[in-house]
Amino acid sequence: MRLTPHQSQAILQLAAELVGDRARVWVFGSRLDDAARGGDLDLMLELPEPIENPALLAARLAARVTRLMQGRKVDVLLVAPNLLRLPIHEIAFQEGRLL
Repeated sequence: MRLTPHQSQAILQLAAELVGDRARVWVFGSRLDDAARGGDLDLMLELPEPIENPALLAARLAARVTRLMQGRKVDVLLVAPNLLRLPIHEIAFQEGRLL
C-alpha cells in the first residue's frame, strides 16, 4: 500500500475526530498497488450508526486528507446503515485493506 505509517495513522486520527473511533477506514483502488505511481487516494469510511449529512461528512474528510497528502485528490465513500449500498462499496470491501 502506498501510504506511509504516518499517513495511515493521521488518516485514522482525522476520521476519529470527525465521527469517533468506532468508524473503520478502508483504502482501495490504485493506492494498493505498490508498483503504480501517482493516482488519487480512495477511502471508504464504514460507520456503525446512521449519519445525518453524508455529503458534508465525506467532503470534510476528503478536504482534511487532501491537506495531509499535500493536495493529492481524495475520494471518500461512506457506508452506514441508513445509506444505499452500491456495487462500488462491494468492490471496496472485497479489494480494499483496512487501515
